[in-house]
Amino acid sequence: MDHGDDFGPWETQGGEHAVQRTEAEWAVIAGYIRHAANKIGPPLPLCLPGEPDECGRTAQQHVLAWAAHLKAAAHHQIEQAAPTQARAAHVAGPLYQRYLTDVRAGSFSTTY
Repeated sequence: MDHGDDFGPWETQGGEHAVQRTEAEWAVIAGYIRHAANKIGPPLPLCLPGEPDECGRTAQQHVLAWAAHLKAAAHHQIEQAAPTQARAAHVAGPLYQRYLTDVRAGSFSTTY
């Protein structure tokens, strides 16, 4: 499973940009992301710390890698579901950006 290690060594210090969470909190989020990704794409491995196929990476690393996997699987679903390339481009571009802005602002609505 690709965990994004090709970017370079994992930063063990600093990280002021990232939200500060405990390993247990990151593990819960990683589990949620894996569950969502498994619903629409090929299953992700049981490799979080403490799982049968533990890979040695932190739960936070799994959040990043699996969120990228989920984003790719969602984008693929957009491409498959769109009736035209133009509609896919709109949904994957401007509509996505609008939703992302709402999520960042904490104002995401289910009334879209």
